[in-house]
Amino acid sequence: MSAQPHHPTVGLFVTCLVDAMRPQIGFAAIQLLEEAGCRVEVPPAQTCCGQPALNSGDAADTATLARQTIAAFEGYDHVVLPSGSCAGTMVHGYPELLADDPAWAARAQAMAAKTHEITSFLADVMGFAPRGRHLDATATYHDSCSGLRELGVAAQPRRLLAQVEGLQMRPLEGNDVCCGFGGTFCVKYSDISNAIVGEKAEAIEKTGADLLLAGDLGCLMNMAGKLHRRGARTRCFHTIEVLAGHAGARDPAIGEEG
Repeated sequence: MSAQPHHPTVGLFVTCLVDAMRPQIGFAAIQLLEEAGCRVEVPPAQTCCGQPALNSGDAADTATLARQTIAAFEGYDHVVLPSGSCAGTMVHGYPELLADDPAWAARAQAMAAKTHEITSFLADVMGFAPRGRHLDATATYHDSCSGLRELGVAAQPRRLLAQVEGLQMRPLEGNDVCCGFGGTFCVKYSDISNAIVGEKAEAIEKTGADLLLAGDLGCLMNMAGKLHRRGARTRCFHTIEVLAGHAGARDPAIGEEG
């Protein structure tokens, strides 16, 4: 862990799903980054990171989006995202896509080197721990595939959540198993996706936890939808909503208030 001695400038990449479905996550990200001592900006030129196109084999359009994103964010000390999957695309996908482009290869590598999933950035780079947070609840945690496997995000969110007074974490069987979302996978292979998320929802319910936490909104929406259809009372939040103290009385399905 290496704490920053100054106040770094952070470009926050909000992500499409956060912007469209749960902007509260974006506001939680800004709050936490500022509490950690960062100067935060949200570049208005940002659009999609290109992950859906990349996963569908459209390398040309993904490369166009990669160049646009790099140009918008390369002036910051760090680029931070509340999504392991989008961060993984920028860290691993961009350098691979632009490796043979002499005008962009080095810029893609430089961008990748300073791009972070938010809990990893807060815990590993800034040495941050939330203070004064209290939530009387039990929670279980799902490790999203990209954050876990591409970026090594596992201990960091748990270390931060351990600082929330009153929050009791319960283990989730198969916590590191895919929830069945997979971006375009859930559309192409809906029957398989539904079977996978059904097993995941059953495991979540078995924990008896009040809350389901995760670090990728796509995965969280997928699990929340299945839980809601099963009639479960589990409330679903992005990890940083809890860390920012925003997990009050919002209800089960992501994007809904109740």
